[in-house]
Amino acid sequence: MPLWTLPLADPRAAPAARRFDALAALVGQVGTPGFAGAALQALNATGLRAASWSVYQLGVQCPPQLHLSASLGVADTTLDCFSAYRQGLYRADHSFDTVRAGQAAVLRMHADNAPSSQHRDAIYRRHGMLERVSVVQRSDEGGLLAINLYHHAHQGLFGDGELAGFAELAPLLLAAVQRHLAWVTPAPAPAPAPAPTQGPAVAAVAAGSGRDHPRQALAARCPALTARELDVCERLLRGWTYDGIAADLGLSVATVKTYRARAFDRLGLHFKSELFATLLPRH
Repeated sequence: MPLWTLPLADPRAAPAARRFDALAALVGQVGTPGFAGAALQALNATGLRAASWSVYQLGVQCPPQLHLSASLGVADTTLDCFSAYRQGLYRADHSFDTVRAGQAAVLRMHADNAPSSQHRDAIYRRHGMLERVSVVQRSDEGGLLAINLYHHAHQGLFGDGELAGFAELAPLLLAAVQRHLAWVTPAPAPAPAPAPTQGPAVAAVAAGSGRDHPRQALAARCPALTARELDVCERLLRGWTYDGIAADLGLSVATVKTYRARAFDRLGLHFKSELFATLLPRH
Protein backbone atom coordinates (compact mmCIF):
# COMPACT_ATOMS: atom_id res chain seq x y z
CA MET A 1 0.00 0.00 0.00
CA PRO A 2 1.36 3.49 -0.79
CA LEU A 3 2.07 5.82 2.11
CA TRP A 4 -0.28 8.76 2.24
CA THR A 5 0.38 12.31 3.37
CA LEU A 6 -1.93 15.26 3.75
CA PRO A 7 -1.75 18.97 4.62
CA LEU A 8 -2.02 19.59 8.34
CA ALA A 9 -4.74 22.25 8.12
CA ASP A 10 -8.25 22.01 6.74
CA PRO A 11 -11.25 24.30 7.33
CA ARG A 12 -13.52 21.31 7.93
CA ALA A 13 -11.41 19.99 10.82
CA ALA A 14 -12.79 20.27 14.36
CA PRO A 15 -12.24 23.66 16.07
CA ALA A 16 -8.89 23.87 17.81
CA ALA A 17 -10.28 24.25 21.34
CA ARG A 18 -12.56 21.22 20.97
CA ARG A 19 -9.76 19.10 19.53
CA PHE A 20 -7.45 20.13 22.38
CA ASP A 21 -10.02 19.10 24.99
CA ALA A 22 -10.61 15.79 23.23
CA LEU A 23 -6.90 14.99 23.04
CA ALA A 24 -6.49 15.91 26.71
CA ALA A 25 -9.29 13.44 27.52
CA LEU A 26 -7.54 10.75 25.47
CA VAL A 27 -4.24 11.26 27.28
CA GLY A 28 -6.04 11.29 30.62
CA GLN A 29 -7.37 7.76 30.00
CA VAL A 30 -3.94 6.23 29.32
CA GLY A 31 -3.34 3.31 31.67
CA THR A 32 -7.01 2.94 32.69
CA PRO A 33 -9.21 -0.14 32.08
CA GLY A 34 -11.61 1.87 29.92
CA PHE A 35 -8.96 3.28 27.61
CA ALA A 36 -10.17 1.56 24.42
CA GLY A 37 -13.71 2.97 24.57
CA ALA A 38 -12.71 6.37 25.96
CA ALA A 39 -10.01 6.81 23.33
CA LEU A 40 -12.45 6.10 20.50
CA GLN A 41 -14.88 8.67 21.93
CA ALA A 42 -12.07 11.21 22.21
CA LEU A 43 -10.99 10.60 18.63
CA ASN A 44 -14.55 11.18 17.47
CA ALA A 45 -14.64 14.43 19.42
CA THR A 46 -11.63 15.66 17.44
CA GLY A 47 -13.72 15.40 14.27
CA LEU A 48 -12.48 11.98 13.17
CA ARG A 49 -15.77 10.09 13.07
CA ALA A 50 -14.70 6.46 13.29
CA ALA A 51 -17.27 3.82 14.22
CA SER A 52 -14.66 1.31 15.41
CA TRP A 53 -10.97 0.91 15.99
CA SER A 54 -8.43 -1.80 16.78
CA VAL A 55 -4.84 -1.95 17.95
CA TYR A 56 -2.84 -5.07 17.25
CA GLN A 57 0.71 -6.26 16.95
CA LEU A 58 2.13 -8.28 14.10
CA GLY A 59 5.21 -10.29 15.01
CA VAL A 60 7.80 -11.69 12.67
CA GLN A 61 7.28 -15.34 13.59
CA CYS A 62 4.00 -15.49 15.50
CA PRO A 63 0.30 -14.76 14.89
CA PRO A 64 -1.03 -11.23 15.53
CA GLN A 65 -2.04 -10.16 19.03
CA LEU A 66 -5.04 -7.87 19.61
CA HIS A 67 -4.35 -5.27 22.31
CA LEU A 68 -7.34 -2.91 22.11
CA SER A 69 -10.64 -2.56 20.25
CA ALA A 70 -13.95 -0.77 20.62
CA SER A 71 -16.95 0.44 18.63
CA LEU A 72 -19.15 3.53 18.83
CA GLY A 73 -22.69 3.79 17.50
CA VAL A 74 -22.61 0.33 15.87
CA ALA A 75 -22.62 -3.26 17.09
CA ASP A 76 -19.15 -4.15 18.32
CA THR A 77 -17.85 -6.81 15.92
CA THR A 78 -14.16 -5.98 16.39
CA LEU A 79 -13.41 -9.30 18.09
CA ASP A 80 -15.12 -11.22 15.26
CA CYS A 81 -13.08 -9.29 12.72
CA PHE A 82 -9.83 -9.98 14.50
CA SER A 83 -10.70 -13.66 14.93
CA ALA A 84 -11.11 -13.98 11.16
CA TYR A 85 -7.88 -12.07 10.61
CA ARG A 86 -5.91 -14.21 13.06
CA GLN A 87 -7.15 -17.49 11.61
CA GLY A 88 -4.95 -16.95 8.60
CA LEU A 89 -5.81 -13.78 6.70
CA TYR A 90 -2.86 -11.99 8.29
CA ARG A 91 -0.44 -14.23 6.40
CA ALA A 92 -1.42 -12.59 3.10
CA ASP A 93 -1.75 -9.06 4.50
CA HIS A 94 0.75 -6.89 2.64
CA SER A 95 -1.05 -3.61 3.30
CA PHE A 96 1.70 -2.48 5.68
CA ASP A 97 4.67 -3.61 3.59
CA THR A 98 5.60 -0.07 2.54
CA VAL A 99 6.46 0.78 6.16
CA ARG A 100 10.19 0.19 6.66
CA ALA A 101 11.96 -1.02 9.79
CA GLY A 102 12.24 1.75 12.37
CA GLN A 103 9.62 3.88 10.56
CA ALA A 104 6.21 5.20 11.64
CA ALA A 105 3.69 6.06 8.91
CA VAL A 106 0.07 6.88 8.16
CA LEU A 107 -1.86 4.83 5.60
CA ARG A 108 -5.37 4.70 4.13
CA MET A 109 -7.13 1.69 2.62
CA HIS A 110 -10.57 1.27 1.03
CA ALA A 111 -12.37 -2.06 1.43
CA ASP A 112 -12.02 -2.69 -2.31
CA ASN A 113 -8.23 -2.55 -1.89
CA ALA A 114 -8.12 -5.18 0.87
CA PRO A 115 -5.14 -7.56 0.56
CA SER A 116 -7.33 -10.37 -0.80
CA SER A 117 -10.95 -11.08 -1.71
CA GLN A 118 -11.19 -13.33 1.35
CA HIS A 119 -9.95 -10.49 3.56
CA ARG A 120 -12.42 -8.05 1.99
CA ASP A 121 -15.40 -10.39 2.35
CA ALA A 122 -14.68 -11.86 5.79
CA ILE A 123 -13.85 -8.57 7.48
CA TYR A 124 -15.04 -5.53 5.54
CA ARG A 125 -18.17 -6.63 3.70
CA ARG A 126 -19.40 -9.02 6.37
CA HIS A 127 -19.19 -6.33 9.05
CA GLY A 128 -20.22 -3.32 6.97
CA MET A 129 -16.83 -1.60 7.05
CA LEU A 130 -15.92 0.71 4.20
CA GLU A 131 -12.51 2.26 4.83
CA ARG A 132 -9.53 2.19 7.17
CA VAL A 133 -6.97 4.77 8.21
CA SER A 134 -3.95 3.59 10.18
CA VAL A 135 -0.90 4.82 11.99
CA VAL A 136 1.69 2.06 12.22
CA GLN A 137 5.19 1.68 13.53
CA ARG A 138 7.58 -1.06 12.51
CA SER A 139 10.32 -2.05 14.93
CA ASP A 140 13.94 -2.49 13.89
CA GLU A 141 13.38 -6.27 14.20
CA GLY A 142 10.44 -6.17 11.75
CA GLY A 143 7.45 -6.44 14.10
CA LEU A 144 4.65 -3.93 13.61
CA LEU A 145 2.14 -2.11 15.83
CA ALA A 146 -0.99 -1.11 13.90
CA ILE A 147 -3.60 1.40 15.10
CA ASN A 148 -6.58 1.17 12.75
CA LEU A 149 -9.70 3.36 12.64
CA TYR A 150 -12.67 2.36 10.49
CA HIS A 151 -15.49 4.11 8.70
CA HIS A 152 -18.53 1.87 8.29
CA ALA A 153 -20.78 1.86 5.22
CA HIS A 154 -23.35 4.30 6.65
CA GLN A 155 -20.58 6.89 7.21
CA GLY A 156 -19.19 7.02 3.69
CA LEU A 157 -15.54 7.77 2.99
CA PHE A 158 -13.31 9.69 5.37
CA GLY A 159 -13.60 13.37 4.56
CA ASP A 160 -10.70 15.71 3.86
CA GLY A 161 -11.03 17.31 7.29
CA GLU A 162 -10.97 13.93 9.02
CA LEU A 163 -7.91 12.81 7.08
CA ALA A 164 -6.03 16.03 7.73
CA GLY A 165 -6.86 15.84 11.42
CA PHE A 166 -5.74 12.22 11.61
CA ALA A 167 -2.41 12.99 9.96
CA GLU A 168 -1.85 15.73 12.51
CA LEU A 169 -2.78 13.75 15.64
CA ALA A 170 -1.20 10.44 14.54
CA PRO A 171 2.09 10.94 16.46
CA LEU A 172 0.23 11.75 19.68
CA LEU A 173 -2.14 8.80 19.21
CA LEU A 174 0.76 6.43 18.60
CA ALA A 175 2.60 7.69 21.68
CA ALA A 176 -0.53 7.42 23.86
CA VAL A 177 -1.25 3.85 22.75
CA GLN A 178 2.36 2.79 23.26
CA ARG A 179 2.40 4.30 26.75
CA HIS A 180 -0.88 2.63 27.62
CA LEU A 181 0.37 -0.78 26.49
CA ALA A 182 3.61 -0.30 28.43
CA TRP A 183 1.69 0.49 31.60
CA VAL A 184 -0.85 -2.32 31.41
CA THR A 185 1.51 -5.10 30.27
CA PRO A 186 2.75 -7.09 33.30
CA ALA A 187 6.47 -7.02 33.94
CA PRO A 188 8.27 -10.33 33.33
CA ALA A 189 8.66 -12.52 36.39
CA PRO A 190 12.22 -13.42 37.47
CA ALA A 191 13.56 -16.64 36.03
CA PRO A 192 13.16 -19.64 38.39
CA ALA A 193 16.01 -21.87 39.48
CA PRO A 194 16.47 -25.04 37.40
CA ALA A 195 14.60 -28.15 38.54
CA PRO A 196 16.69 -30.64 40.57
CA THR A 197 16.70 -33.22 37.82
CA GLN A 198 16.69 -32.61 34.11
CA GLY A 199 16.61 -34.81 31.06
CA PRO A 200 19.18 -34.45 28.26
CA ALA A 201 16.97 -32.23 26.11
CA VAL A 202 16.17 -29.91 28.99
CA ALA A 203 19.83 -29.65 29.98
CA ALA A 204 20.70 -28.77 26.39
CA VAL A 205 18.23 -25.88 26.47
CA ALA A 206 19.41 -24.67 29.86
CA ALA A 207 23.09 -24.86 29.01
CA GLY A 208 23.27 -24.87 25.22
CA SER A 209 25.24 -22.25 23.38
CA GLY A 210 23.24 -19.03 23.07
CA ARG A 211 20.25 -20.55 24.89
CA ASP A 212 21.03 -19.77 28.52
CA HIS A 213 17.94 -17.57 28.83
CA PRO A 214 14.94 -19.41 27.38
CA ARG A 215 12.48 -16.75 28.57
CA GLN A 216 14.27 -14.00 26.68
CA ALA A 217 14.63 -16.23 23.62
CA LEU A 218 10.91 -17.01 23.58
CA ALA A 219 9.98 -13.35 24.08
CA ALA A 220 12.25 -12.39 21.20
CA ARG A 221 10.73 -15.06 18.97
CA CYS A 222 7.15 -13.98 19.76
CA PRO A 223 6.70 -10.58 21.49
CA ALA A 224 2.94 -11.26 21.81
CA LEU A 225 3.52 -13.91 24.52
CA THR A 226 2.14 -12.72 27.85
CA ALA A 227 4.10 -12.86 31.10
CA ARG A 228 2.12 -15.88 32.34
CA GLU A 229 2.57 -17.72 29.04
CA LEU A 230 6.31 -17.11 29.32
CA ASP A 231 6.24 -18.32 32.94
CA VAL A 232 4.70 -21.63 31.88
CA CYS A 233 6.85 -22.17 28.76
CA GLU A 234 10.04 -21.34 30.61
CA ARG A 235 9.30 -23.91 33.30
CA LEU A 236 8.41 -26.52 30.69
CA LEU A 237 11.77 -25.91 29.05
CA ARG A 238 13.47 -26.40 32.40
CA GLY A 239 11.82 -29.78 32.86
CA TRP A 240 9.06 -28.90 35.30
CA THR A 241 5.87 -30.97 35.41
CA TYR A 242 2.44 -29.37 35.11
CA ASP A 243 1.81 -30.11 38.79
CA GLY A 244 5.10 -28.42 39.71
CA ILE A 245 4.36 -25.38 37.58
CA ALA A 246 0.87 -25.07 39.08
CA ALA A 247 2.23 -25.21 42.63
CA ASP A 248 5.00 -22.72 41.89
CA LEU A 249 2.72 -20.18 40.21
CA GLY A 250 -0.28 -20.69 42.50
CA LEU A 251 -2.49 -21.85 39.63
CA SER A 252 -4.56 -24.92 38.90
CA VAL A 253 -3.17 -27.53 36.53
CA ALA A 254 -6.03 -26.75 34.13
CA THR A 255 -5.05 -23.07 34.09
CA VAL A 256 -1.41 -23.95 33.46
CA LYS A 257 -2.46 -26.05 30.48
CA THR A 258 -4.61 -23.17 29.20
CA TYR A 259 -1.60 -20.83 29.27
CA ARG A 260 0.47 -23.50 27.53
CA ALA A 261 -2.16 -23.91 24.81
CA ARG A 262 -2.35 -20.15 24.22
CA ALA A 263 1.41 -19.86 24.06
CA PHE A 264 1.69 -22.77 21.64
CA ASP A 265 -0.98 -21.17 19.45
CA ARG A 266 0.97 -17.92 19.31
CA LEU A 267 4.18 -19.79 18.56
CA GLY A 268 2.58 -22.01 15.94
CA LEU A 269 3.43 -25.17 17.89
CA HIS A 270 1.48 -28.34 18.66
CA PHE A 271 3.73 -30.46 20.87
CA LYS A 272 6.11 -29.87 23.75
CA SER A 273 8.92 -31.40 21.74
CA GLU A 274 8.51 -28.56 19.22
CA LEU A 275 9.00 -26.07 22.02
CA PHE A 276 12.41 -27.57 22.77
CA ALA A 277 13.23 -27.58 19.06
CA THR A 278 12.66 -23.82 18.83
CA LEU A 279 15.55 -23.21 21.24
CA LEU A 280 17.87 -26.18 20.85
CA PRO A 281 21.01 -25.36 18.87
CA ARG A 282 20.97 -26.76 15.35
CA HIS A 283 23.96 -28.76 14.08
